[in-house]
Amino acid sequence: MTTGSTRLSKPARREQLLDTAMAIVRAHGTDSLTLLSLAEAAGVSRPIVYDHFGTRPGLLIALYRRLDERHRAASKEALRDAPAVPREIARVLSAAYFACATDMPEWTAISAALKGNQEMEAIERELLDGYTDLMAAALRPYSGLTQEALRLRCVGALGAAEAIAAELNRGRATVAEAIAALTDLTVGSIDAGAQADSWTPTAASSPSSVIWTKPDL
Repeated sequence: MTTGSTRLSKPARREQLLDTAMAIVRAHGTDSLTLLSLAEAAGVSRPIVYDHFGTRPGLLIALYRRLDERHRAASKEALRDAPAVPREIARVLSAAYFACATDMPEWTAISAALKGNQEMEAIERELLDGYTDLMAAALRPYSGLTQEALRLRCVGALGAAEAIAAELNRGRATVAEAIAALTDLTVGSIDAGAQADSWTPTAASSPSSVIWTKPDL
């Protein structure tokens, strides 16, 4: 099949296809996204789409990973700009968590479309582990806990965040209430109280330097 599509490098073509796929999901929902509909919308042959993604679940997983990358980048940028005090770091992390629901509605739709997919379940665990590491690293300068204990508290906080998100999705809480609740839970769990009054930020312990390094587990 001959198309009039512009010749692009493979990475550039993949980005173009993901942009087109995301536009389809936003406009028509995940049910309308197939490898065939993507090929038609992008103006390329079906073999090109199959070469990049293989299957429809493969395409949806690629979209999910892309959303995670953008969400994590936004979280890191927000942490760099946050005042170096425990409550503000916790608030930024909480706001970033719930931004998935408010700023990225496609995230929930894609996750639902992949429900029951074993590869997706493994990827969700992998991404959750990564976000837990980011959270623990950002909070570490403000906590008297060991690395292992702090990470476990972050796992608990994210479990609570999932429950709060369910309340948010049912309309039983506002975004502001959800952020405030998770912030309080996070601050209360990291043993920050004794350090909050005496801790002095340094270049080595500022949020912007912390978030780029995973804790040594």
